[in-house]
Amino acid sequence: QEQLLESGGGLAQAGDSLRLSCLAPGRTYGAYMAWFRQAPGKEREFVAAISWSGGNTVNADSVKGRFTISKSNTKDTMYLQIDTLKPEAPAVYYCAASLTYSGPAAGKYTWWGQGTQVTVST
Repeated sequence: QEQLLESGGGLAQAGDSLRLSCLAPGRTYGAYMAWFRQAPGKEREFVAAISWSGGNTVNADSVKGRFTISKSNTKDTMYLQIDTLKPEAPAVYYCAASLTYSGPAAGKYTWWGQGTQVTVST
């Protein structure tokens, strides 16, 4: 199974910005991609999704105004810009891809990356 590859996580200070990347080789035509995050002991939470061909985006209400999803067709890469990091529990951010779905249900995505952890300190 072809893997998506996230990068860009790490330790950051509250108030800083961070940009996560998801390399998606060979999965860009007609595909929808999304970011999810999961904190320890919690369900995997939808963050945002993007249509690879049209660029339409969907954002979870909880991240509107601070998170921006985008993509680069030439680089086969999706991004998640996180501004004004909050000192919340560490979370692993996952990217996911689907040929037909762009909503918040994690189970409807076919391909997943291994995740990249984001830890915010005060």
